[in-house]
Amino acid sequence: MKNCFFVFLLFSIFFIGCKSVPNTVLKDDGIIQFKIIQLNDVYEIAPLSGGLYGGMARVAHIADSVRAVNKNTLLVMAGDFLNPSLLGTLRHNDERIAGKQMVEVMNAMDFDLVTFGNHEFDLKEADFQKRLNQSNFSWLSSNVFHKKGDVNTPFEIHQNNQIHPVNNTYQKRFTDSDGTTVSLGFFGVTIDSNPQSYVYYADYLEAAKNAISSLKQSTDLLLGLTHLTIEQDKTIAEQLPEVSFIMGGHEHTNMLVETKNAKIAKADANAISIYIHTLTFYKNQNRLVIDSYLLPIDASIASKPEVKSIVDRWSLILDTQIKTVVQDPYEIIYLTKVPLDGTDSASRGIQTNLGNVIAEAMAAAYRYEVDAALVNGGSIRVDDMLSGSITPIDIFRVLPFGGGVLKVEMTGELLKEVLDYGESKRGTGAYLQRYNFSQSEKGEWLVSTKPIDPSKTYTIAFSDYLLKGFDIPFLTPEHQGVLSVFTPEHTSLAGDIRNAIIAFLKNKK
Repeated sequence: MKNCFFVFLLFSIFFIGCKSVPNTVLKDDGIIQFKIIQLNDVYEIAPLSGGLYGGMARVAHIADSVRAVNKNTLLVMAGDFLNPSLLGTLRHNDERIAGKQMVEVMNAMDFDLVTFGNHEFDLKEADFQKRLNQSNFSWLSSNVFHKKGDVNTPFEIHQNNQIHPVNNTYQKRFTDSDGTTVSLGFFGVTIDSNPQSYVYYADYLEAAKNAISSLKQSTDLLLGLTHLTIEQDKTIAEQLPEVSFIMGGHEHTNMLVETKNAKIAKADANAISIYIHTLTFYKNQNRLVIDSYLLPIDASIASKPEVKSIVDRWSLILDTQIKTVVQDPYEIIYLTKVPLDGTDSASRGIQTNLGNVIAEAMAAAYRYEVDAALVNGGSIRVDDMLSGSITPIDIFRVLPFGGGVLKVEMTGELLKEVLDYGESKRGTGAYLQRYNFSQSEKGEWLVSTKPIDPSKTYTIAFSDYLLKGFDIPFLTPEHQGVLSVFTPEHTSLAGDIRNAIIAFLKNKK
């Protein structure tokens, strides 16, 4: 019964809206239909939740099915796919994997177009260059450039003794069976939230304007492939009315937003869902109709064998290489009675039981000689529920970045500002998971049930990422409210947040 339903579902997605053509001489009717398959924020090539959701081999099957019906199809990725993942942090053949697995899979899927996400630049410059060189798909960026000293130039792709720049625009021309044509012009812009020494971010709005200016004379439709906040996407839609459609990423949760000028679409992270957009262009009327279908990717969908074999090979590499990092990666360290919620939507929006485990483990790493603990929800990358037997490899999937736990002395005034900021960022990676904090009915912050005293000094365990000022711009060691920062030895429990959690759960077993 499930397979019958899936066949009907595919029929609905692929065929509804297709033009019917009688068996006569074809004549250009001025109407053309094309499709765009959109993914964004994909960190795992294999399915999640024990095989229930996601999986790039399943997406490949869908993409092939759509292309078989309409050759005028694009497969695109709206940023964040090279990093982070547990597999990407490991070494293979004497080098960091660093997204190599994703590029190999995406090449096999025949991706057409991608833009940068902020996490692409987690990679070291040399590793990032390797991924560019290994890509068989087109890269697009209108606002991100390669910083070489005082000079900012487009990133370059080195292949077959040739050098090609990453272009600031992308054009695609489609023709249907009766001769109707449409010319698409894409721009791509990325949020500037991950500063690196080799990366320069131009203003996203100005870059989009410039790209559109160069495209609009030679294209019928202007489309955006972006990795921005939804508010930034809305700004583009409001300020640049020529743009018909924006396909974005970054938030990790699906959304379809209608603005006065353009539609904005984002799928769920890790290919838990993908968007299949059917675009019908009435050329004589200069009118575009967009029908967007959010397709859940689950176990009812077949896998493309060629892609699945690549995924399976990388899964074996993961199983082998993780043992070089963790002595017994599949040891059962804890049994959950209630699943631990590591989903993106929860980690970035509410206090979760997994967030509490992480934050308390940070305090436990200092033998509870701290007042409380804070970790950014965006560091939780597993986007899954952990249930039953918990192993070290689960913890490494939750926090592939790792990092140390800092012990920070700070003023109560600054602590309140940090907590307020985290609360204001609900729905983003800057939302804070907390230990030993609460709020009164009036909304005031409490530590151990006592209101925070602005003039008092508090000792807080922080994930080291938070003190870099990326998620909370004012929270750096240089802030006058930061009185001292203790950095642990790498070999100590606090030296790696993942080891702190593993030890904490073992003690609770």
